[in-house]
Amino acid sequence: MNNSNHQDSVPIISIQSFRDKQLIGREELLFNELYGERHIEKPHKHDFFVIILFNQASGVHNIDSKDYFIGNKEIHVLFPGQIHKWNINSDTIAYQLMAERSFFEQFAPFFRFSFTNYQNNPVIKLSDKAFNQLMYEFEAIKQELESNNSLVHLINARAAVIAAIVSKEAENIFTEFKVYQSNPRLAKFNMLIDEFYKKEKSVVFYANQLHISANYLNILCKKYLKVSATQLIQQRISIEAKRLLKLGDLSIKEIAFELCFADHAYFSNFFKAQIGLTPTQFREQN
Repeated sequence: MNNSNHQDSVPIISIQSFRDKQLIGREELLFNELYGERHIEKPHKHDFFVIILFNQASGVHNIDSKDYFIGNKEIHVLFPGQIHKWNINSDTIAYQLMAERSFFEQFAPFFRFSFTNYQNNPVIKLSDKAFNQLMYEFEAIKQELESNNSLVHLINARAAVIAAIVSKEAENIFTEFKVYQSNPRLAKFNMLIDEFYKKEKSVVFYANQLHISANYLNILCKKYLKVSATQLIQQRISIEAKRLLKLGDLSIKEIAFELCFADHAYFSNFFKAQIGLTPTQFREQN
């Protein structure tokens, strides 16, 4: 995994680093089967999309500095830019798809919700029905990739079905997903935050984009999400700040600049108010 490049001074591992370990694949997509014990000790970040279907499994998957205990019949989703490491035990059987960003963007809309929703909830326990449906699609993609004249459009269609099944399961499990599904304005607000959170931190900006007043946007957030509009924006900034601090390649001053804070002190005060630790304390706690 030495083929990492740098974007905004943050090391990112490209899909090319996994080519020699792939079971089968095309330029746009790799397919792997994971059997037995696996360890990733050093957290890393990808510039591509990863989805892992665990059949039977145990261990710990750390995603964006949070530990998730791995269980049977789960799907784990990692969007470009998320950080992970794992310790997977010897009884594990899993299937992994890695998709180049340009290919991923073709079926991404079928996930239906903001990427932040999935970044906050990257592990989804599956019903037996959904697990069987996903196994069928994973196997179909594997068979298509094994074909001498595999069709990228067919693979893309199956990836879209996978995304749709995952989003349906997510909606059944996570309350906030149901809220976004029934409130298009809040769903749009969340997507706008994903796009503009670094530069735009005021509720007024997002309310203008949604053609409503800042006060009304705040009322919607408090009524359906139990947090203020400002808190939603701040949560997104905090997620990225924690991610950058854990990577360790940027100084705290550089992180403040990356997140468009006026200065180092302003960022440090913001971070401590959100997390309860200074950026330095958070970085040193592991």
